[in-house]
Amino acid sequence: MYPSPRLGRFAAAAISALTLTGCASMNVSSYVERGIDFTQYHTYNWAPDDQLATGDPRLDNNPFFLERLQADVEKHLATRGFEKTTSGTPELLVHYHASINQRLDVNGADRKYNYCGDCKPSVYEAGTLLIDFVDTRTNKLAWRGWAEGSMDGIIDNQAWMEKKIDEAVTRILEKFPRRL
Repeated sequence: MYPSPRLGRFAAAAISALTLTGCASMNVSSYVERGIDFTQYHTYNWAPDDQLATGDPRLDNNPFFLERLQADVEKHLATRGFEKTTSGTPELLVHYHASINQRLDVNGADRKYNYCGDCKPSVYEAGTLLIDFVDTRTNKLAWRGWAEGSMDGIIDNQAWMEKKIDEAVTRILEKFPRRL
């Protein structure tokens, strides 16, 4: 006895949904100011705390979010030869911006190709993490990197959030210009 085609389509849709949810893609990109010579930079520090608020109380009230984010960025910068300075003026000032917003997925592609017979729109949480490096001598943006992706179920699970932060920071700073 063979399974019905409808059951097969349902199983395929369920597997696709689990795959997409379990390893939702993260879009990562960056911007570099033209003419910037990154060999001139050796030191950095974080922007003052009052400039780091995300506006989302779930992140702003979570001390582990900021600690994990800063530790990851500092680790990556150290491997590239940057030194964090707390005295004097650093050459680069690091800012971050993070947000989580609800988005609507209308499953347009699924309906177009009839992957699921009765697809319904779904609401999910999308996160964006942006890391800026500002040249303190000119007060101009030298480099910006960002990552965007689904945060569904992650914001309320500390271990998952830390993994997502690790992944986002790693992928963002992979695009940071190398100092030769």
